[in-house]
Parts: sequence; C-alpha cells; structure tokens
Amino acid sequence: MATPKDSIAYVADGTLPELDPPANAVGPVKWLRENLFSTPANALLTVASFYVIYLVLAQTMPWILNGLWTTSSLAECREILQGKSGACFSVLSERWNQLLYGFKYPVEEYWRPNLALVLLLIAAAPVLFFDLPRKLLIFTALYPFIAFWLIWGGTILAPLVALVGFVAAGFVFQTFGKSNFAAGFFGAAVAALVVWWLGGMLIPENASEGALLPAVPSRDLGGYMLNMMLGVTCVSLSLPLGIALALGRQSNMPLIKGICVVFIEFVRGVPLITLLFVASVMLSYFFPPDSTVDLFLRVVIMITLFSSAYIAEVIRGGLAALPKGQYEAADSLGLAYPEAMRLIILPQALKISIPGIVNVAVGLFKDTTLVSVISMFDIIGMIRGPILASTEWNGVYWELLGFACVVFFVVCYGISQYSQWLERRLATDHR
Repeated sequence: MATPKDSIAYVADGTLPELDPPANAVGPVKWLRENLFSTPANALLTVASFYVIYLVLAQTMPWILNGLWTTSSLAECREILQGKSGACFSVLSERWNQLLYGFKYPVEEYWRPNLALVLLLIAAAPVLFFDLPRKLLIFTALYPFIAFWLIWGGTILAPLVALVGFVAAGFVFQTFGKSNFAAGFFGAAVAALVVWWLGGMLIPENASEGALLPAVPSRDLGGYMLNMMLGVTCVSLSLPLGIALALGRQSNMPLIKGICVVFIEFVRGVPLITLLFVASVMLSYFFPPDSTVDLFLRVVIMITLFSSAYIAEVIRGGLAALPKGQYEAADSLGLAYPEAMRLIILPQALKISIPGIVNVAVGLFKDTTLVSVISMFDIIGMIRGPILASTEWNGVYWELLGFACVVFFVVCYGISQYSQWLERRLATDHR
C-alpha cells in the first residue's frame, strides 16, 4: 500500500538560484532596443540619421584634423595645405585676444575682466543654488559695483556713490513701503536720484587721474566680453522690470494698467534692431543737453526694455495659470497685496514661467550680437570688421564663425541645463 509521501512526485526543499536577465533586457542593448529600434519605423529613422551623421563627419573631420594653428596668414595656410582640405585655425590663435576682449582694451589689463568673470560665478552661486548660505547674497549685492570698477576702472568714488544711492533707496522703501507701496517706491526713486546728483557734484572731474585702476572708456570694450556684459546686465535688469510690468498689466487701476499694456504691446511690435538704432541716434535727445550718456548705457536701456516686455508676458501667463483659490487663500490669511504676491502668488507663478523666462534669456543673449550694426565691436563686429578687413585673414569665415558658435553654445546650453535642473528641483506638486 502506497504511503502519502510516495504519492507525491516531487517536493521542493529549496529555491533555485537566480538567473541573469536576458542580454536584450539590460544594459546598452536594452537602451538601444527601447530608444532607437523599438519599431520598424524608428529603426529606419535611426539608420537614416546615422547615415546623415556619417556624411557630415566624413566632410568635416578631415577639415578639422588637418587644421593649422601656427601660420601667420591665410595665404601661408593655403601654401602649406597645397589644395588639401584643412582649416586655418591660426586666425584663432593669433587673434584670440581681439575675439574675446576687442582690439582696444589694454592688453596689460586683461586680468580685470577675467577677475570680474570669476567673481560673477561666485556672486551668481547663491542666487542660482539656493541651498547655499544666504549671507553670500551680501557679496551678490555688492558685485555690480565691484565689476563696474574692475572693467571700467577710474576713480572708485563713482561706484561708491551709486552704492550709497541704492542703500538710501532701500532704506526709504523699507520705511514707507510697508504702509504705502506707491509712496515707498516713489520715495526710494527720489532718494536714489538725490544721492546720485549730489555725488556727481562732489566728484571732481579729474578724479580718475592717478586712480588705482586706469580708466577704460566704453568705446574700447569689445569682443565676447561685450556680449557677456550686455547679456548678464540686461537679463538681470529685465527680470524685475518684467515682473513689475506683468503685475501692472493685471492691476485694477486703469491708468497703471493702460501704461503697461501700451508699453508691452509697443515694444513687442518693434524689432530690436530698430530700438538699437534709436539708442544709438535718438535716445541721447531725451537726456539733459549737457549730459553725455554713454552708448553702452543707452544700449543696455533699450535691450532691457525690449526683453522686459517679453518677460512680462511670460510671467503674466504664469499668473493666469494659477487657480483662483491661491488668490482667495492669500485674502483669507489677511495678507496685504505686497505680502500676498511675495509669499504666495509670485513664487508659484515664477516656477510655472521658468521655461519661458529661460527662452527669453537665451534669445536675448544671442541678440546681443545685433549691436554690431551700430558700430559696437562685439565678437561678430570684430569678425566682420577688423579681422576680415585685414589682408592676412581676408577670406577666413568658417573658422571664425564656428568659434563664435561654440562660445555662444557653451553659455546657452549651460543656461538650458540649469533651467531643467531648477524645474526638477522645484517639482513639488503632486502628479
């Protein structure tokens, strides 16, 4: 007679060891299968794309690898290459200082814009990465005045007077702005103007003589340094101005709303190159007759106004995207309008508006090359003007324009990557 144990064919007394997953389910094979060859159509597009990349590299890589870096002219490059495909990168190694700093900035003073760039990275760190100690914002607030003195040189009294003017404006705004925002803003503007006027009267005309840093006029600025200065300055100024315009356009006061609407729509309907010509020719007529307003300042004003109009519309879209309950929540807490905007509304609206703001910032930085049409020698102005006009390098185009593409791509790609990181960091909503 069979026992119960004999009637059971097999009883497991352990577990089988884990097997490795199939080769097509892990690693690079999995990534290729899911991303490049997931369907027959995607596989066909992948093969076609690789073929196009091969054709491009087959033409460009020999040209790049055969490039020359030590010749003194284009004619010497062609003589050495003897009809072979090759780039004449010697123009970059010989004219790198003009491409980066312009052709008039003193060579012995190159350390000053270099130091200003390093300090810019330090000053921007607590603004871009808000985990850093807030005490570093003190240096961020002082950086514009330090950079102004480093790049332009001359007497240190000018940036000190400007700093005192901003401190006075901040004190007045903190004193009167809590009870009446408009009164605080108007009082701050008056305080700053009074301090700057008094400072301009007290600074002697020969104050720059014997200064610690030799004065460099704005007309001597050029190259990629000029593009960086315009981009950083105009983006930094246009963001708060764009926020003010966006809030003004949503204001319940007809006069303020009308002014903001007219300004935004007018600026958005005019090409930037037209505004640059206005800055070059006509803007000086709006200042007092005896004042000599620098061209760099006029260009900064026009580019800032232009970009602030676009940023205002981007932020207005972020404000419109917020649910009405957020505004009602601020009212239920008894918050005044400035506190409600600063603590509840604007943080959420700015988070929604990050992609649009970054898009405007990148476009603005690239549009700084348009200043070459008003005789400002930025990197494109240097290429189109002094470098190509010289007999040694007349005819070198791809190497110079390719270099300009690379340096602009580095900055714009960095801005794009930072914006994506910031979006992931601020993704606190439930999805």
